[in-house]
Amino acid sequence: MKLVIVESPAKAKTIEKYMSDISKSDDFVVRASVGHIRDLPKSNKQAIDIPAGFVPHYEVVPGKEMIISDLKKLSKKADETILATDPDREGEAIAWHIKEELNLKHPKRIVFHEITKEAIADALAQPRGIDENLVKAQEARRVLDRLVGYDLSGLIWKKVRYGLSAGRVQSPALRIIMEREREIRAFVPETFYVITADTRTVKKSPLVVSCVEEPRAKKEADRIISAVEKDGLSVADVSESDMKRTARPPFTTSTLQQAASSRLGFSPSNTMRIAQKLYEAGHITYMRTDSTNLGAPARSAILARIEKKFGKEYAESHVFTAKSKNAQEAHEAIRPTHIEKESLGATPDAKKLYELIWRRAIASQMADAKLLKTKIVAETKDKTVPQFTANGSQVVFDGWLKADPDARGEDVELPAVAAGEPLDVKNISAEEKQTTPPPRYTEAGLIKELEKRGIGRPSTYASIMKTLDARGYVAKEGRSLKPTDTGDVVSTFLEQNFPTYIGDTFTAEMEDELDDIANGKREYVKTLKDFYIPFHKEVKIKDKEAGKLTNIGDAPKEFPCPICGSPMVYKLSRQGKFMSCSRFPDCTGARTETGEVISNEPAKPIGTHPDTGEPIYILNGRFGPYVQLGEMVKGSRKKPRRSSVPAGKDPASVTVEDAALYLSLPRVLGDHPTTGKPITANIGRFGPYIVHESDFRSLKTDDVYTIELPRALEILSEEKKKRGFPRRAKKSAKK
Repeated sequence: MKLVIVESPAKAKTIEKYMSDISKSDDFVVRASVGHIRDLPKSNKQAIDIPAGFVPHYEVVPGKEMIISDLKKLSKKADETILATDPDREGEAIAWHIKEELNLKHPKRIVFHEITKEAIADALAQPRGIDENLVKAQEARRVLDRLVGYDLSGLIWKKVRYGLSAGRVQSPALRIIMEREREIRAFVPETFYVITADTRTVKKSPLVVSCVEEPRAKKEADRIISAVEKDGLSVADVSESDMKRTARPPFTTSTLQQAASSRLGFSPSNTMRIAQKLYEAGHITYMRTDSTNLGAPARSAILARIEKKFGKEYAESHVFTAKSKNAQEAHEAIRPTHIEKESLGATPDAKKLYELIWRRAIASQMADAKLLKTKIVAETKDKTVPQFTANGSQVVFDGWLKADPDARGEDVELPAVAAGEPLDVKNISAEEKQTTPPPRYTEAGLIKELEKRGIGRPSTYASIMKTLDARGYVAKEGRSLKPTDTGDVVSTFLEQNFPTYIGDTFTAEMEDELDDIANGKREYVKTLKDFYIPFHKEVKIKDKEAGKLTNIGDAPKEFPCPICGSPMVYKLSRQGKFMSCSRFPDCTGARTETGEVISNEPAKPIGTHPDTGEPIYILNGRFGPYVQLGEMVKGSRKKPRRSSVPAGKDPASVTVEDAALYLSLPRVLGDHPTTGKPITANIGRFGPYIVHESDFRSLKTDDVYTIELPRALEILSEEKKKRGFPRRAKKSAKK
């Protein structure tokens, strides 16, 4: 029996279909590791032994114990174990971890860039060992990201606010967003005038011409209009030129994410998730690639399809070379595995993405589109008045646009005129406009910018976008990425204190060095040491030197301190931005971001607890209103007892009796007669419940404040409903 191990169950299912045909027997068993089986412990820098040479200490990913156990049993029975994880450094690392954890001596490693019968058969015929350089490159990236994230995040916790984070690649991406935001803030709009004349030709055909200059002064706009109204316009020149639009190369990871974002409105992470499904189903080639290359067999198949569908005149072979110096030309661009299938995918979104990939691959091997460009120049007698123009465009031969009509645009046909011909000006006017600031980045635009600057790699773009959103550093306004107050503060702090480490040049060079490890040109320990030792030293220096970032800008002058009248400054809290007196802590005046006064009066108790005599307060916290028993003593570690006010209850209407009831939770109902262990009633994240040992039961109809032990025992005796889907029976492995 031969055991084949892949990452995903979907991929395993697709491969299994082909194995019996390839081997002419049933001696293959295909199983999935379901992604990584080992990883570095979360938030633990000590998992990396720096003095020993940046040696990572991996742990089994929680929940993967059963998967590993099953794989171990099967590998012991197998005559041969084949590792068929994805064809990139991440896939190579997963294969290595499987080898180490299963204690495999000499497993075979196969790679394929598409899940087709032919590709798998070819891969099986050319097995190799695990590429240690690729594994080291992935390990270096992982270790470096962990060390940088740990050091920078720890410093930001101290200097800015607890719970924030920074990263080796995410921080430069945030810096780029912030640089654009500062341009927008500093932008001063200017007024300009667009002058348009509605005319008729000698043959009474309508023709709209626009002034080539857009004057900033209304006086100049009025002068131009007056001159045209006085002397009219005549045709000064008519020119026609042929133009070609060459087909674009097939998709790489980044161009697919950009096109899916602009055309389909998909986020990069959603695009990659759908593409992964298409790849695992055998519909497209591997979706993580920076190569624009197409293999000769693929080009031949695409050209044959073009001839059949559109005609021989549309087929034209193109060979594209990658712009990225690290692109692997042995890999292919993203393309359909069976070009004759124009629509595939299990969901509507999958079909849309597949069709986008299909059109781009087909268009890449089609003839140039031929366009006829027409330009009409008109002028008045006064030669100090700028010329007016009209531009037209017509598709003479659609070429590759036939396969990708969305890229065509509209034809603009101009009327036939001759030089010297007068134009009858029916109306001329100036529209007042203002210059606009540069637009914020969209996800697609940011990916394009990161790729242009050499920051990140195809496999990391989607995760960068996801991280910026998850950390609360950017917010989407439509498709635009706007930095939040938190993102602004974090980026500003890093730019002020670590400009080199989050700069374009340094980040791009670090990416190249990591690529060099993969290519066997650089050594793992030296690369990490050369980076981390000076970086860690810099972090220690900044820990001592950098002051705590408390103020994030001056508040508007119209909002003075409500207590002493001094100017106010913006500060950042967990709830967002607010105004604080610039004399704090000598003065505690505060306002909301919009200028409303925040009361500094201490909360007054609503009464005292009937049993303890302690004061009860109604307060508002991060997760909503709550009741508190007793005062918070400054410097004391002991926290007052608290309980949430139930949803829908007006905090102002809470009485002492209500508060005492809320504070009664958690409530011990009594001991279980069999185990002697307590049964407790409480309210948690998902609502009211009772618990006995680890047996949690939600309370659907019973009141958590009044339920008693007998009723709790009844609920605990009921059969617990099973969650999720029934598990399929496992197929027995055939030897």
